[in-house]
Amino acid sequence: MSRIPTHTVDDAPEASRPILQKIAQASPTGRPLNLHAQMAHSPAVLAAYASLRAVTAEHGTLEPKVSWALHLATAATIGNDYMIGIASRFARMSGWSEPQIAALRAGATTDDAKIDALTRVVREAAANAGKVTDATWKAAQQGGWSDAQLAEAFAHLGLTVFTGYFLNFAQTDTDI
Repeated sequence: MSRIPTHTVDDAPEASRPILQKIAQASPTGRPLNLHAQMAHSPAVLAAYASLRAVTAEHGTLEPKVSWALHLATAATIGNDYMIGIASRFARMSGWSEPQIAALRAGATTDDAKIDALTRVVREAAANAGKVTDATWKAAQQGGWSDAQLAEAFAHLGLTVFTGYFLNFAQTDTDI
């Protein structure tokens, strides 16, 4: 059972309404998902989430296929089924096959060595409070990832950790 009230655009706190409305307009259902509707209970939480999402979209240079691999690998590491479901859906939409999605969930190889090296970085960071061994970092660099791309991977990790931890914290009911 969810711990935090789930809001509509109309009954959300005033400061959350414009953000929640914008999210609803971008949603395929035309309404906010439960995660957004619960985040709206605190305008600070919803604004922080929306800001992270917006800056990765606006300033990110990684292809959607790469970013959704990072989100899925992180979600599987932190263990939130709701976030795994969302990330799996978007991974599928960005071109990942079902066996590759299963591999990203399990921490196995996807047959794309370059992306595998980058997902190892975010998995390790998610499992170890942001810490990544030099060997894992260097393997990603040798795999073709620049320091700027490795830094950007952290933004995707941060967005997924923020979201997944909120979902765990709030015990949000899955609606995907």
